[in-house]
Amino acid sequence: MLAEDKIWVAQGDNPCYLLLNQANRHGLIAGASGTGKTVTLKVLAEGFSQAGVPVFMADVKGDVTGMAQAGELTSFIQKRCADTFNLDPAAVKFQGCPTRIWDMTGGEGIPVRVTVSDMGPEILSRLLDLTEVQEGVLNIVFRVADDQNLLLIDLKDLRAMLGYVSEHRSDLTTTYGNVSPQSVGAIQRALIEVENQGGNIFFGEPALDLNDWFATAPDGRGYVNVLNAAKLIQTPQIYAMFLLWMLSALYDRLPEVGDLQKPRFVFFFDEAHLLFDGMPKELGDKIVQVVKLIRSKGVGVYFITQSPSDIPDKVLAQLSNRVQHGLRAYTPAERKSVRAAAESFRPNPAFDSEEALQALGTGEALVSFLDEEGSPSVVERAKVLFPQCRMAAADAAVLSQVSSGQADLMAKYGTAVDRQSAYEDIAGIKAKAQADAQLAAERAQLEKERAEFEKQKAAAQAKAEKQRAAEEAKEQRRREQEAAKAERARERREEQIRKQVNRQVGSMLGTIGREASRQIVRGIFKGLR
Repeated sequence: MLAEDKIWVAQGDNPCYLLLNQANRHGLIAGASGTGKTVTLKVLAEGFSQAGVPVFMADVKGDVTGMAQAGELTSFIQKRCADTFNLDPAAVKFQGCPTRIWDMTGGEGIPVRVTVSDMGPEILSRLLDLTEVQEGVLNIVFRVADDQNLLLIDLKDLRAMLGYVSEHRSDLTTTYGNVSPQSVGAIQRALIEVENQGGNIFFGEPALDLNDWFATAPDGRGYVNVLNAAKLIQTPQIYAMFLLWMLSALYDRLPEVGDLQKPRFVFFFDEAHLLFDGMPKELGDKIVQVVKLIRSKGVGVYFITQSPSDIPDKVLAQLSNRVQHGLRAYTPAERKSVRAAAESFRPNPAFDSEEALQALGTGEALVSFLDEEGSPSVVERAKVLFPQCRMAAADAAVLSQVSSGQADLMAKYGTAVDRQSAYEDIAGIKAKAQADAQLAAERAQLEKERAEFEKQKAAAQAKAEKQRAAEEAKEQRRREQEAAKAERARERREEQIRKQVNRQVGSMLGTIGREASRQIVRGIFKGLR
């Protein structure tokens, strides 16, 4: 309940007020199951809303939606008004808060989506429970995606990118480091588990714009942003991962504003132990840093858990505003936790804090908030005020009204968008590579066929040349044979002619000789005569 510049949270011997100008110094709401943590959460949240401060909270048990509906004046509240809070019940204004309901699991609320790139390798490694080596590979995947302008939006983009890096690991090792197929396979298997838990719904676009959580209603009250986590809490890895991302995103994106009269935004982190279970040291150190510094950006962070021991000491030391409900101590470890919780308060001489913690009833708490000087106040044993909204979950009619009032955000976030990103780009790269390979193969085949053709052509030409040469040689031999035959025929004719001439000459000479001899004889005889 807002009282000027402070929220009236509980009443002990003195009223317990959370000062708005100290509210960004963070806080803790702790206590065993059934001790009243959810009521305290609602009282604080509606106080911030009334002060114009938007808040975020997860609805783990399904009853936080009652923030949207006005409470009722029950006999129990009437008695508390008279006995504890000195209030006139008729003067109490029961009202719901301006509420928006969000959902990460595809339910009826405004869809909440985050891109893989925004989540980053560090938080994803926490989600996937990766080893140090596997986290290193995931960092390489993100770096390659950035360097090659490949957008990582949803899980299929990340899967495609893992496959791409694995296929090209020999080319990437020199620049980025070793990528083992075993690590890639382990990450792919972890992604299957995340998909089975609904991660394929959560990762995508349109991505959540945190500015939509900083809004105030037309009447000036801050919106209470309720994340429907009743189903989500069954997948604690995704739940813790999302809240861790949100905390980191608030830190990274908000400007420094210094000390304000009231926070810009308050973040309630229910089931906070889920964040720190198995937290790697490096990530734990980052959370400590964020919690330390985010208050200078006007953000208050309130952790809700069963025991303060669920939260690391370095983080616990930053939680200055505390509401500690009852704790049970049945074992030595539980008694140690009770003692540690009691010793974290500034003592009140009126009671023993350790004994009080084990005796607190439902709705009672040890309360210590920061005073005007920023110092913890003396602890009060007090009864937490009742919320002005409904204690239980909201009625269906009220939820329907809430849904109608967030039509503008449903128009913005309601339909998932699957634009071109790493998956499509890598598919295109593979298709181009396949086309290039096919083209190269076709060119190689053409070159092979051309070479074979040229070979056959050369062989044919050689054969033709050989055949031509053979024919020429044959023709030459024929001509030579004919020439030789002609020569022999000529020689035979010449021989015949010589013989004929010789015969004729011989005959002629014989005739001439005989005639000459006859003439000579005649001459001789004539001379004799």
